[in-house]
Amino acid sequence: MAYCLGLDIGSSSIKACLLETEQGLAVASATSPSSELPIDAPQSGFAEQHPHTWYEHVVRATRMCLEQAGVDGADVAAIGVSYQMHGLVCIDAQGEVLRPAIIWCDSRAVPYGERALQALGAERCLQDLLNSPGNFTASKLAWVKEQQPEIYAAIDKIMLPGDWIAYRLTDEATTTASGLSEGILWNIREDRVADMVLDHFGFDPQLIPRLVPGFGEQGRLSDRAAQELGLRAGTPVAYRGGDQPNNALSLNVLQPGELAATAGTSGVVYGVSDQAQADPHQRVNTFVHVNHSADAPRYGVLLCVNGTGIASSWLRRNTCSVGGEALDYPAMNDAAAAAPIGSDGLILLPFGNGAERTLGNRNMGAAVLGLDFNRHQRGHLLRAAQEGIVFAMQYGIDVMHGMGVPINTVRAGWANSFLSPLFRQAFATTSNACLELYDSDGAQGAARGAGLGAGIYATAQEAFASLQQRAVIEPEAQHRDAYMEAYARWRQALARTLAVTE
Repeated sequence: MAYCLGLDIGSSSIKACLLETEQGLAVASATSPSSELPIDAPQSGFAEQHPHTWYEHVVRATRMCLEQAGVDGADVAAIGVSYQMHGLVCIDAQGEVLRPAIIWCDSRAVPYGERALQALGAERCLQDLLNSPGNFTASKLAWVKEQQPEIYAAIDKIMLPGDWIAYRLTDEATTTASGLSEGILWNIREDRVADMVLDHFGFDPQLIPRLVPGFGEQGRLSDRAAQELGLRAGTPVAYRGGDQPNNALSLNVLQPGELAATAGTSGVVYGVSDQAQADPHQRVNTFVHVNHSADAPRYGVLLCVNGTGIASSWLRRNTCSVGGEALDYPAMNDAAAAAPIGSDGLILLPFGNGAERTLGNRNMGAAVLGLDFNRHQRGHLLRAAQEGIVFAMQYGIDVMHGMGVPINTVRAGWANSFLSPLFRQAFATTSNACLELYDSDGAQGAARGAGLGAGIYATAQEAFASLQQRAVIEPEAQHRDAYMEAYARWRQALARTLAVTE
């Protein structure tokens, strides 16, 4: 019996999944650590994690899966890697990590991206890159070059988090077109490394690792890594994708008109298009999707709201303590559901986790508006938070509609905020879309991707034939007007707040 191992390198935790390939069913899954990984913030707006911490938990989660399923590591036929997007890992010629990784929610590089946009020209950036340099990997490297020149001088290769994990597994430095596009290091129009970005920042092209396909052999497990993980040396790493393209893959969102949603630490709406489209205001971003090819182009249009699950966990720690012990999430959901739609006018803007691309890379912070000490209770605040997250995601869907991105089907995993009945119903009714929920996650998606990349599955249809649907949530027509009124108030509050913070 053969298995595929999927690894999901998140900023909150590392997840692993073992997929039995014949039936296509997950036989084991594990998360390490049991509590959220810390994010270091040595200065305001900074967010860092050390890559060795990720690998430590890759080892733990992999071994937990093998033990849980009673599987011999020699039976693992392929490995797939999903990872937190937009990060920067720097290694020297000996393969040593030179500094902690600058991760996705770090906002220190915003000024570097803004200056690059002005120098290169917005029209050229949107034509060739489909994005501004923004706060992405290339701009983060520009910060290192200017602020830490001794570290920059020692860099042999730069990597995204998933590139580094693959390197740690195989001892081969590689990257993908999809990954480079998310780092704003890929010229999408010309289908090659973005020389215009390298030239502007003065980066040596040799810093970019060797290009490999997203699906297909990307290297083989080294003797050292095999011993550490309890797997067979020579096992191929056969798939790699950023967490949001991979989340779409895990839900079989591969064709135009299909949309994936997730609400973990951050909230994401990710729509697939066959047109290379850019938002002129850069509120959403367009990257190369994992199944893109010259013959069948596929692009992922991505909205990211930084503060979703992290907003809920903050509220749990700071407002939901009873007798010194915090309420669990189901109890919080019950309290929120007891409040009316629109939370009696209480509004929460969930933008408290760094610079928000959807708001022009502004770091405006979260805000609670309209609080009435005589009317509002904890349930109102908890409902306002869930609705605020839904409305922030709907804001991005509206942008996609304006770009002409088709949205026919919305799929999400049975996880995180979508475990809340209130949240998923509010999402379906506000978006006026049928919401399909599946038993899948990023690690399982990476395992199926590995099966495709290793040729175990001939087609995506075969790889996802066993994907298990948990629920279908239809919009509630009787509550549609109430949600749209609440959403309109939320948008007005956002506009007023943005005007004040300009």
